[in-house]
Amino acid sequence: MIEIKIPSPGESISEVEISNWLVENGDYVKKDQEIAEIESDKATLPLMASESGKIEIIVQEGESIKVGAIACNIDTNAKAPKSNPKKEIVQEENKLEAKLEDANSRENTEYKDVKISPIAQKLMSENNINVDDVIKGLKRIGKKEIEQIIAQKSAQSEIANTKIKGTRNIERKKISSLRKKLSERLVSVKNETAMLTTFNEVDMSGIIELRKKYQKYFVEKHGTKLGFMSFFTKAVTIALKLFPTVNSQIAGEEIMYPDYADIGIAVQTPKGLMVPVVRSAETMNLAELEIEIKRLADKGRAGRMSIDDMQGGTFTITNGGVFGSMLSTPILNPPQSAILGMHNIQERPVAINGKVEIRPMMYIALSYDHRTIDGKDSVGFLVKVKELLESPYKMLLGEKSADEALLGL
Repeated sequence: MIEIKIPSPGESISEVEISNWLVENGDYVKKDQEIAEIESDKATLPLMASESGKIEIIVQEGESIKVGAIACNIDTNAKAPKSNPKKEIVQEENKLEAKLEDANSRENTEYKDVKISPIAQKLMSENNINVDDVIKGLKRIGKKEIEQIIAQKSAQSEIANTKIKGTRNIERKKISSLRKKLSERLVSVKNETAMLTTFNEVDMSGIIELRKKYQKYFVEKHGTKLGFMSFFTKAVTIALKLFPTVNSQIAGEEIMYPDYADIGIAVQTPKGLMVPVVRSAETMNLAELEIEIKRLADKGRAGRMSIDDMQGGTFTITNGGVFGSMLSTPILNPPQSAILGMHNIQERPVAINGKVEIRPMMYIALSYDHRTIDGKDSVGFLVKVKELLESPYKMLLGEKSADEALLGL
């Protein structure tokens, strides 16, 4: 009998919760099979079977358990059950056939004296109607009777489809450890920071044209699609160098100013919002950013995000636009001092060189802690991000145009 104990998700975690058993008590499990999901206040991790055998579940779903405690036992002496899928399919088919024959037999016996005209029989077959659907006791069923039944069925179907069926049920679910911890952090941000939000808007024409023009070649070269998040991440890392206070954090009686940019990318997962961190994002090009962001997002959606993936971070980007949000005030991700909110791209009339043009526009929002970041720096940071996104070449060439760079001006 092998004991399966709860592994440690991280140094500061002493207790977790069995959020979901992936097998039933008494099932035969194989070595290295995922048998359960364990959830802490920071991450969700899989529980693996160390050996093959019959499982005996000790801790039920929703129960808390100490790290290192026994979650289940595995009887390695148990033999794997023999299965014959082909035989099971044949048995199910035989059962179904027997039921159909029984139904036909009863109907044939009950209505053996009923005569059906050829035209009526054809209409019945085409509209999946049997004799039981028609008025019982008739000695002959004709075209007229079948058409009446068809009309009745059609009317009943329309009524059923249009009728609103309401309920007053209430579903109750226990708050998960992850959701509970997230709630505590969000409330503390409101109470412990001087949070303020400033807004701007970005003309996304340049980036959209770049993506349309080079998407095919980008995928062929790098094996991943060119999205919007890599442009925003790159623009943010450049702007953070120019406005280091936006990258700052309060630590006791000091303010820290990292010279690197570890960018948190908010990802919506089945377990809730998680923020994995792209380390040293300022050293990456667009392709490297896209690959790393996708890797972390896929990991989060699969419920396999580790604590190491989410620790640290100097600045966060969140994209409510993927859900259709037009404008929002994102909440800080402590101990960070700022967060950038992306939103939905909408075509709107804007003034360009004195003329009204329709452009794909996006509102962007920067929420920041006014204790460490002044209005001048927050607004300047957001304006710089806007400039870099509207003129993507500046991410490589700075303020110079491509012509000026070529001519060495």
